[in-house]
Amino acid sequence: MKVLHFYRTYYPDSFGGVEQVIRQMVVGTARLGVSAEVLTLTRDKSNFELEFEGHQVHRAPLNFEIASTGFSWTALSRFKELAKAADVVHYHFPWPFMDVAHFFGNIKKPSVVTYHSDIVRQKYLLKLYQPLKHCFLNDVDRIVATSPNYLATSPILERYKDKTEIITYGLDKSIYPAPSMQLLEYWRQRVGEKFFLFVGMLRYYKGLHILLEAAAGSDIPVVIVGDGPVEADLKRQAQALGLKNVHFLGALPEPDKVALLTLCYALAFPSHLRSEAFGISLLEGAMFGKPMISSEIGTGTTYINIADQTGLVVPPNDPLAFRQAMRYLVDHPAEAAQMGIKAQQRYDELFTAEQMSRNYLGLYQRVLNKR
Repeated sequence: MKVLHFYRTYYPDSFGGVEQVIRQMVVGTARLGVSAEVLTLTRDKSNFELEFEGHQVHRAPLNFEIASTGFSWTALSRFKELAKAADVVHYHFPWPFMDVAHFFGNIKKPSVVTYHSDIVRQKYLLKLYQPLKHCFLNDVDRIVATSPNYLATSPILERYKDKTEIITYGLDKSIYPAPSMQLLEYWRQRVGEKFFLFVGMLRYYKGLHILLEAAAGSDIPVVIVGDGPVEADLKRQAQALGLKNVHFLGALPEPDKVALLTLCYALAFPSHLRSEAFGISLLEGAMFGKPMISSEIGTGTTYINIADQTGLVVPPNDPLAFRQAMRYLVDHPAEAAQMGIKAQQRYDELFTAEQMSRNYLGLYQRVLNKR
């Protein structure tokens, strides 16, 4: 079986949560006999075809962007060509250009859409996009919601619930590089051990301004890994608050990220808007057996982090509540350790890449058989 994944960004250009999920899908289903390829856009003008972890990545040049939506004239024809050779086309929503490419290419192959998130921010452009979006979602065979929480709270998925099923994200810990003792010691000396860790892109919906306010007036160390559009604003805020206990480390290589996940005391995940549909770094925290703090925003974050079991859940956009949660975990190490154990157990039960891959293989087979 040959599957073509289509999304706007992918490795090695971008290392976000959706890219990580696609990577895990491709590698995991390959172990089950699926031959998967990825078509994506790139700003790199020198290399449009490459191999990554044993699978082919096709890259079309990015021509321009409108409201974070990438467009590529080359991708229209390239997608049509690659889809012809695929048994199943696997779309990753949202990406309005993808909808255009679907109809431009007159794609009639069995199709699956992983619905990663509602479109939350671009409300005016969303009104223009609505007709195309619904035509696209009507035309595909099956839609996948990534958690029961998101399916229950998304008005779009409610409209398509008869063709939607739930397959949660999954991660394979074995493909994460093991940090050396020297690397662990380097970070131990630099940031200590009893720190709260945030990992992810620095975007508006990640709620890092809330985390900085929570860190103010306390001595609890906070380590922030990642870069993104709001990085400069956050650093100005930290300076204005006089924060000495917050470390901005920028984007780091995978071994360094794993070293910090290994060393951290707990994971801080302050996302406060529905744009955060799941939370891959939150799931990574569970995979590494760490207690977590997240906010209740009606999405998959609270499917990963169960309040008072795997961590603490606070109201969104509430720095005081977040600070109190951090203080509770610091002051109750036995309870924090038990939450970390339960987080890892929940990961083992629900969120492995093997489970996700088997579920997607079954879905691919069903859409093929139906056709």
